Amino acid sequence: MKFTKGFKAAILGAALVAGVATTAAAQELKFFTIGTGGTAYTYYPVGGVIANAISKPPGSRPCEEGGSCGVDGLIASAVSSRGSVDNVNAIISGLRNSGFAQSDVAYWAYTGTGTMEGKAPAEDLRTIAALFEEHIHLVALADSGINSVADLKGKRVSLDEPGSGTYVDANMILEAAGVSSDDITAEALKGGAAAEALRNGKIDAFFVVAGYPTGSLVELASAADIKLVPIDGPAADALTEKYGFFAKSDIPEGAYEGIATTPTVAVGAQWFTSAKEDDELIYQITKALWNEKSRKLLDVGHAKGKSITLETALNGIGVPLHPGAERFYKEVGLIK
Repeated sequence: MKFTKGFKAAILGAALVAGVATTAAAQELKFFTIGTGGTAYTYYPVGGVIANAISKPPGSRPCEEGGSCGVDGLIASAVSSRGSVDNVNAIISGLRNSGFAQSDVAYWAYTGTGTMEGKAPAEDLRTIAALFEEHIHLVALADSGINSVADLKGKRVSLDEPGSGTYVDANMILEAAGVSSDDITAEALKGGAAAEALRNGKIDAFFVVAGYPTGSLVELASAADIKLVPIDGPAADALTEKYGFFAKSDIPEGAYEGIATTPTVAVGAQWFTSAKEDDELIYQITKALWNEKSRKLLDVGHAKGKSITLETALNGIGVPLHPGAERFYKEVGLIK
């Protein structure tokens, strides 16, 4: 039987398609979401870097040949969200596979204490890794006359959106400084919207909890004369004494244009998932995160990436490790 060239090409094309489909099926494509935060803050770009590090779509070149060193068949994606509280809720509800959250928010959610008192404990919450330190930024215009948290009385202040870790911590800081909700006019602006409102005189100050330097503040500092208001003295003492996850820490000179070293308090940014996620998958994801090739991605992907190290992966963890992550840390000797 004779075949035309076109018929032969059709048969060959079908065979190739079938071969690719068979390979993809054999590899079993998996999708994995990482809840982050607003696009103007630190969680979102760092989430993108980590998603890239742990992904290895079908057809990728082998790691040893300069290709992806992620998990075979995994496509991870960073998803913008309202922040820590939103991410924890999304993990527990099954809406997202994982997410970033402040150490304080996650601990309260897991134990049903603190700001989460009265709510059912998020008992299935599990830790993958501690990532980096997040500093509380209190931002005002340089000529505002706001020089302390107490000076916020009578002012219009953005606390970020309910559902964010910033909102939780801003309220705690105000309380520690003796400023009640009745003393301020509270707004719920996020990222670029808060920065724009400050520039336009619609608010007097706003809170941000993020790893420095955070993009929206870098842009704001280059466009307007701003200050970072110190969070120190008795208010900082009260916070760090009452809550072990707060630490006194400075935002150094040079982090933002024209702003001197500013004392404040900080919490830890950590990566969480659900106890229901597959042990082997989380093991492979943790292993990919700390692959030496991923180190290069972290170092160049974001200014905060260099702070994300295996040596500090278990720092300040208050929520149990996922068994898959725990297996990896035992293998590398971080857990004896």
